[in-house]
Amino acid sequence: MAPPLFTLTNMSLRFGPDPLFSGAELAIGERDRISLVGRNGAGKSTLMKIIHGTVEPDDGERFIQPGCHVTYLEQDPDLSDYQTVHEYVVSGLTHSSQEDHFQADIILAEIGLNGATVTKILSGGERRRAAIARALISDTDILLLDEPTNHLDIATIEWLEDKLKRWRGALVMISHDRAFLNNLTNTTFWLDRGKVRRLDKGFSEFDNWSSTIFEQESAERAKLNKLIEKETDWSHKGITARRKRNMGRMRNLWELREQRAEQIAVVGTAKLATDSGKASGKKVIEAINISVGFDDKPILKDFSVKILRGDRVGIIGPNGAGKTTLLKCLTGDLTPDQGTVKLGTNLEATFLDQHRTLIKDTDTVWETLSDGGDHIMVRGHSKHIISYIKDFLFDSSQAHSPVASLSGGEKNRLLLAKTLAHPTNLLILDEPTNDLDMDTLDLLQDVLSDYQGTLLLVSHDRDFLDRLVTSTIVMEGNADVREYPGGYSDYVRQRKNRIDGPKENLYKKNKSASTGTMKAKNKGKKLSFKDQYALDNLPKEIDALSITIDQLQEKLAQPDFYGNDPDGFNNTNKKLEKKISDLERKEEQWLELEMLKDDL
Repeated sequence: MAPPLFTLTNMSLRFGPDPLFSGAELAIGERDRISLVGRNGAGKSTLMKIIHGTVEPDDGERFIQPGCHVTYLEQDPDLSDYQTVHEYVVSGLTHSSQEDHFQADIILAEIGLNGATVTKILSGGERRRAAIARALISDTDILLLDEPTNHLDIATIEWLEDKLKRWRGALVMISHDRAFLNNLTNTTFWLDRGKVRRLDKGFSEFDNWSSTIFEQESAERAKLNKLIEKETDWSHKGITARRKRNMGRMRNLWELREQRAEQIAVVGTAKLATDSGKASGKKVIEAINISVGFDDKPILKDFSVKILRGDRVGIIGPNGAGKTTLLKCLTGDLTPDQGTVKLGTNLEATFLDQHRTLIKDTDTVWETLSDGGDHIMVRGHSKHIISYIKDFLFDSSQAHSPVASLSGGEKNRLLLAKTLAHPTNLLILDEPTNDLDMDTLDLLQDVLSDYQGTLLLVSHDRDFLDRLVTSTIVMEGNADVREYPGGYSDYVRQRKNRIDGPKENLYKKNKSASTGTMKAKNKGKKLSFKDQYALDNLPKEIDALSITIDQLQEKLAQPDFYGNDPDGFNNTNKKLEKKISDLERKEEQWLELEMLKDDL
């Protein structure tokens, strides 16, 4: 068996009063494909910098095989020392001459960048792609990748996966993209409470492995607690019953207590939840043959979709394809050039965008959440701000820290805390997964899975889409936008099976299949007087029922209602159930009449 390329032995590093690492050890072999996982703040990026040699540990031994080269792709690459993209990418060649510079031209063409572009004008996504190109031509022995998929579209992520599958050296990767890690890794390093645990299996086995470790630790803590309880009981009885103490047993008790105090408990889990608020109308959004273009470039063309209450719709496509434009059209923020968009009734929309416009760097964490007091209304209930931020893994000492001092992951958690505090029945998320640690991402998935409202989600995270969405709108380029049932994997399968050539989107196909004959028969007709009267008056009846339902729910929520009047409470509950049933029936009737009117 070949010796490892790199080893760390008994490594320790301290930032401030608390150790980040204590006695950490690891080894990297020449064919290792390593997933480096751990919470935000666990030290993943710092460990990569130690491996790279840009950070020196306080103690321990760092060994690297002579002639072994390490390349580090950091989260925020700095291109300021280079005039053009080509110059920057060429600097990544480890063993090269002028004749090898053609490699930069090849990879830049693959990743869609112009080598002559001045680095100062690059966007964040373009800088990321340039840094990836620079890393991939390095022909290095150990390639360190810190969140390489951030801000990349799915096509580029899959291109990168293909490149890394054929990589000849060792790989160490930090990523929140589960599909990316599942597809590439054969080894897992877990940064857990200052230690580095190793599993000689890929990331797909991490959840079962970490759960087993936590269960073992829990059982060991239970045994320790019982032993402490036994020794404490003896100490009380022994001290009162005897003049002479058995100091050996007392020292043992003190050591057990110190051992317990020194144990670093499993870090808490973020407590995320959201409230779908009052029910929206049955039909939330209906777009009919909408088209949008900018500067003579078509973004959408003749696209139709119907989104009903409770649907969870993913939106995917290459960067720059117009996903945000589509979102704005569907939510009424942008009027399409052609076609119409109809929004349902009782919509309470909340928008979470990737630029974090809801939070300001100059505010503190407290000011971001507070309306002036020390409590915040969280889904209808008052909660102290300190208690609420702890639910999102913030320490109480961070309450008065400026937002500017937070890490990217912490800013995202603060944004989630602000967004999810308010009731909403239409939740719009634009790239919510960037910079989230894996645990918070998993919890966000669980919360959104239980969410009863309607969800619109723009994401490049394939696993996130597969776990959440009921359908996927795909912007396939050249203004071709289609809706596919299911998540990303379902889309890939359906696209492979799709007959070549232009085809109507699913909404138009399904509608024409069921109503095409009816349209031919009903052409030139109009609604009957009775149907038109119902269509005009149903919205008023729906609004009145919604108000009544809100009043009944408030009455039932009174804490002393049931105790003072059990019969009245039961009667009110029955009345509420009937009103909800009436509301659903009228919404269905209104939706059917709207569809009939459209057909006519």
